[in-house]
Parts: sequence; C-alpha cells; structure tokens
Amino acid sequence: MHLVIGPHIWYSAPGIVSEATSGAVETGQQGMTIKIDHKTTDQRAMRFGIFIAVAVLLLSGCAGRTGSTTAPIATPERSAAPVLLADASAKSSPVSDAMEKPSDEPFDPFAKAGEEGIEEYDPWEPLNTKIFEFNRQVDRWVLKPVAQGYNFVMPDPVQIGISNFFYNLRFPPRFFNNIFQGKAKGAGIEVGRFLVNSTAGVGGLFDVAQHLDLKTPEEDTGQTLGFYGVKPGPYVVLPLLPPFNLRDLVGFVGDIALNPINWLVAPIIEIDGVPSVIAHKNRMTSSMVQLGGRVFEIVNDRSLNLEKFQGVEEATLDLYAAVRNAYLQKRARAIRE
Repeated sequence: MHLVIGPHIWYSAPGIVSEATSGAVETGQQGMTIKIDHKTTDQRAMRFGIFIAVAVLLLSGCAGRTGSTTAPIATPERSAAPVLLADASAKSSPVSDAMEKPSDEPFDPFAKAGEEGIEEYDPWEPLNTKIFEFNRQVDRWVLKPVAQGYNFVMPDPVQIGISNFFYNLRFPPRFFNNIFQGKAKGAGIEVGRFLVNSTAGVGGLFDVAQHLDLKTPEEDTGQTLGFYGVKPGPYVVLPLLPPFNLRDLVGFVGDIALNPINWLVAPIIEIDGVPSVIAHKNRMTSSMVQLGGRVFEIVNDRSLNLEKFQGVEEATLDLYAAVRNAYLQKRARAIRE
C-alpha cells in the first residue's frame, strides 16, 4: 500500500518498491520510507509566493477602486456652486431686495403704488407738531366720542346723503376754479352735476349724476394758484383745521369768498347793498348758522371714517409724518390732474 502526496513525494510500506528521482533524499524509518525531491519542493514554494503576491496586489487594487468610485457620489461638483449663486443673485426678486435693504422712511399708510416722493418743506415742524398733537387730543377726547355716538344713531345711508348735500353746496368754488384754469369741460360737468343732483337728487342728498357719468376732478383755489406756478410754500398746521401748505391756506380763504352762501345766505362777508337771507345786523345768527353747519359736517365726516382713521392710528408709528406726506402727495396729484 502506498499514498501519493505529490508527484514526487511517496509514502511506501515496507517491502514495496518505490520510485525515486534524481536528486532525491531518502530517509529510512522502521516500516516506512519517505522520499522527498528538493528541486520540486523549491518550485512549489516559488509558485506559492507568486500566488500570494498577486492576491495582495489584486486586493489592494480593488480597495483603491472602491474608494475612488464612492467619492464623487458623496461630494457634489465644486463647479456647480458658483453658477447657482450667480443665478440666484441675478434672479432675486424686488421684494427680497426690499427686505434686504429696509428703508429708513416711516411707514405711510396713505401712499399708493407708483407715487414718487416729494419734498416735504416743513421749517415750522416744532410748532406744527405741538398744534398737531393738540388737534389729535381734541379728536381723541371730543370729536371721536361724539362721532361714535352719532354713528350709533345715524344710519350709514343718511350719513352719505348728508355728505352729498354739503358737497353739492360747495359747487360754486369748484365751478369758478375750473373756469380760472381754462377747463371748460370740467366747468360744464360741474354745472350738470349741480342741476341733476339738486333736482333729481333731492337737494343733493343723492348723487344721481355719478350714474350719468358726470364726474370730474374737484378743483379749488389752491390748485388754481398751483396751476399758475405758485409754489406750495411751507407746511402749516392750525388749531381745529385740516393741514395746509401756505399756498393752500390762501386758497382756503379764496374758496370761502367764492361761495355765495357766505355772503348771500349766512354772510360772514358783508357787502354793502347786497341783500342776504340773514340780515347783516344779525351777525350772531349768521355766525351760529355757519359754525353749526361746519361742526355738523365735521362730525358726519368723522363718523364715516371711524374705521379708516382707527386703522391708520394703529398702523403708523409717526402719525404726524404720515399725515403730512399724505396731504402733500394728494395736493401734488390734484394739481397734476
């Protein structure tokens, strides 16, 4: 019996002839003979070493390829970042730009889109602010509570009718100022409005003319002065009166003079030889009628605008600046029209 481990390594039992190759070393032992070929053994060792070296190189190569393939997935391309940033900055919206660059100007709740800023000439601001605060306190403690009570008992349609009535009474100044500015069409529309509203509108309580498309911008003496190039002058605040600039204050007096009611009905302007409904000698009566009518109109107007004024007061930090800006914008727009 014999066992072959390799082509040249033999294990043989005693009594059996074994093959031997040149260069073999034979070792004897009781009952067993082992022959080993040294040349063959060296060749096998060399082959095994080469196999190990190749295996190590292959394993290290695979590890290198694994790291290189996962790296691009984990990290984005660097060249994409500058392009995206440039696109984002180029396509940023005006709203985001406005948020990034907050304005130093106070919030103006009256401002409209597209209006350009105007010069706010207010050299008397220290005095104006004090008078403005006085008027505000009068409104807070007197006018507003009265208007709230008036609004509680007076329906809105009636308030609107009363506002229409007083507007209709101021027809003469609007008509004359259209004439002074050479606006014949506007003057004609004012005449048509007055006739329609005074008759079909029951003395002006109903604005029937608006349904007939008889509409035209309201003109006054201040606008006429501006039409002929008179500068606005400084901003002015007076007790218990609306805000003005100096030009419009002169225009306010001119509108009083242009209204025949003020010298033919309840005269505050007395002209010798010109009769009036209330005789000139009854100055106290004329004054009471004028004052009562004015207070009634102011309370009615304040009642119609309770919610509007409340919203403005709550939304505005600098109410004086907001009212001033709103007034100057409105007057500049009225003169342009």
